[in-house]
Amino acid sequence: MKKSKVVIGTRGSKLALWQAEWVKAELQRMNPGLEIALNKIKTTGDKILDVPLAKVGGKGLFVKEIEEALLRNEADLAVHSMKDVPTEFPAELHLAVICEREDPRDAFIARSAATAAKSIRELPPGATVGTSSLRRACQLLSIRPDLKIKQLRGNLETRFRKLDEGQFDAMILAAAGVKRLGWEQRITAVIGPETSLPAIGQGAIGIECRIKDTFINDLIAPLNHAETARCVRAERALLKRLQGGCQVPIAAHAVITGGRLIMDGLVGSVSGDRIVREQDEGNPADGEAIGKRLAEKLLSKGADKILSEVYGSKVE
Repeated sequence: MKKSKVVIGTRGSKLALWQAEWVKAELQRMNPGLEIALNKIKTTGDKILDVPLAKVGGKGLFVKEIEEALLRNEADLAVHSMKDVPTEFPAELHLAVICEREDPRDAFIARSAATAAKSIRELPPGATVGTSSLRRACQLLSIRPDLKIKQLRGNLETRFRKLDEGQFDAMILAAAGVKRLGWEQRITAVIGPETSLPAIGQGAIGIECRIKDTFINDLIAPLNHAETARCVRAERALLKRLQGGCQVPIAAHAVITGGRLIMDGLVGSVSGDRIVREQDEGNPADGEAIGKRLAEKLLSKGADKILSEVYGSKVE
């Protein structure tokens, strides 16, 4: 059934709104005259700012309320940062589109007044680094165990303010978000995946909608970027096999090069003293199978022990 007005469900942060506005503009460019509105929804993750995400579950904290709006027909589609999207969906909903990825890497941002450091390795002994990510903390501590990791939550403006106030010597953020909001000049250095393997789906925007809404599925289909979708779905297959959430440092990043999908995966301890890292590759059309196979490699090399220590049971 054709609609004269389409409603996008989104979080209310500046970055979330940038993403939703980008999707809106693309849809209007392809469908002149279509009325599109935004429904700004406050999620559980937006409300809990004083507790580390790992302690409140993490999984789905930034999407649950938006999915409920989809199910109540208060939104026709939802725009998400892919790294926030769980691997399981309510029965009536699905991940229909994955848009072309921005820079998937992490960004190192130093407080210029405090240090001349141009990289993690140049930070002074015992420096304080802000991040809300166990994945980032694990990989940072593996190369600089002397660093003090301090929880950093809130929107990007809040994080930059805390850095400039001197609460941290440096912070680590997703490069994509910083670039999208036009703050690229604040990035001291972009961290290569060999040093900090990105989060699953980092840098990509996903669009979720009702499975049976043919009009919306057809409307958003042109926004799907095949290469990005294959890579991100491969990364998510690894995450699903590892049954991972925010309580364990898990990272994965896939690229397609020379006609092959090449993927790195990592599971580590929170302290960074143990990291299991492996790589796999294959036909891009078999991305999800590659992701599952890589997960099995990680489990067989010791990731199963790390995961069972956190979850209290073996990953079956």
